[in-house]
Amino acid sequence: MSPSSMSAQFVSYVRQLRCVNCGAVYLPEKVSYTCPSCGPDVGILDVEYDMDAVARDLAISDLLDGPQNHWRYGPLLPVTAHHIGVHWPIGWTPMVDAPLLAKLCGVKRLRLKDDSRNASGSFKDRASSIGVVRAAESGAKAIACASTGNAAVSLAACSAMASMPAYIFVSQRIPEGKLAQLLIYGATVFRVNGSYDDAYKLCAAACEAFGWYNRNCAYNPYLVEGKKTGGLEIAEQCMTDPPDWVAMSVGDGCSIAGVAKGLKQMAELELIDWSTRLLGVQAAGVAPIQAIFETGEMGNASGDTFADSINCPVPRNIKKAVSAVRDSEGAYNSVTDDEIRWAMREVGRLAGIFAEPAAAAAVAGVAKAARDGVIDSKASVVAYISGNGLKDTPAAISAAGAPIDISPNLDEVKRAVKS
Repeated sequence: MSPSSMSAQFVSYVRQLRCVNCGAVYLPEKVSYTCPSCGPDVGILDVEYDMDAVARDLAISDLLDGPQNHWRYGPLLPVTAHHIGVHWPIGWTPMVDAPLLAKLCGVKRLRLKDDSRNASGSFKDRASSIGVVRAAESGAKAIACASTGNAAVSLAACSAMASMPAYIFVSQRIPEGKLAQLLIYGATVFRVNGSYDDAYKLCAAACEAFGWYNRNCAYNPYLVEGKKTGGLEIAEQCMTDPPDWVAMSVGDGCSIAGVAKGLKQMAELELIDWSTRLLGVQAAGVAPIQAIFETGEMGNASGDTFADSINCPVPRNIKKAVSAVRDSEGAYNSVTDDEIRWAMREVGRLAGIFAEPAAAAAVAGVAKAARDGVIDSKASVVAYISGNGLKDTPAAISAAGAPIDISPNLDEVKRAVKS
């Protein structure tokens, strides 16, 4: 990819990469993915910036004049340019006030950060756009990932816009809507006869064998930086009216770690003077990060959930996900599939947002935390809607109930309305 195909040049403020396991520090040009000493399973790296330099160059006025997308945070992103192909809307998604839903969930105020409106319909677009740019800057000819669905779809979309081949590894249980998106965007899709963990390992082996850029979050430290923009936006959008809690569904742990980092960096830059507590919400039966947070042991995560985006029994970013919530003095909980279905219905009915199961789980988690006394009834909460319900219409149908079947007769309409 030639330099002439790049636009919106940024200065890179990335200083170093630090292993979250052993604390070793590396220059960005010396390591590509994980800590060489600790290995790929536990040697997850965190991107560290020269925050003094960022503070000199990023002011409130810059944000106000910046583009209405996630590139407005250029100094806090690990890129020196963004590819001209990835110009469509990602980020700066709306914050929707939902007073009726707040009352139903038992909190004073509930706002929904609606990433279902991102380009491919999910929060993962934030990370995939960074992945495509990093791939282009590294000289890679193709990019790959393993995914339960949304990360794959977002990568396929970003890759299509950047004219970069994408190779996607998914499990057999990927929802048909997400599979259709992948194929329409032109990605090469490998549907692996095995678990997500099997697909993840096969993707890593293929990247090594073919020289593809590996987009897998956690393994690739730069992807969390894209997810971080969700937290940066919450901080900016709630600058003068901060929430007490931010709730987010959790699968492998990368998303909540990213949002936490964004909130933290805005505080470090003194662009906000407040902090908020984080609520991580997992699916009951597939809640290994909650178990580690509460007991220090992963326990048995061999259950199942219809919320495919958070059906992650072997999470890759445990330390960051646990630390993010613990440092905020927050909490984890888990919700059943029935509670998620309830939230899907109520988010649609009371807020006009069509949320996929994993996205609705955040709202179900807020309601449960309020019932359990974890979140105070006077609290102001932001719940992150991370994906669009159109991605998994069978799940939505299972939550929505059935229509009223009638013949073309007005009397039947009258009887149905009265009943």
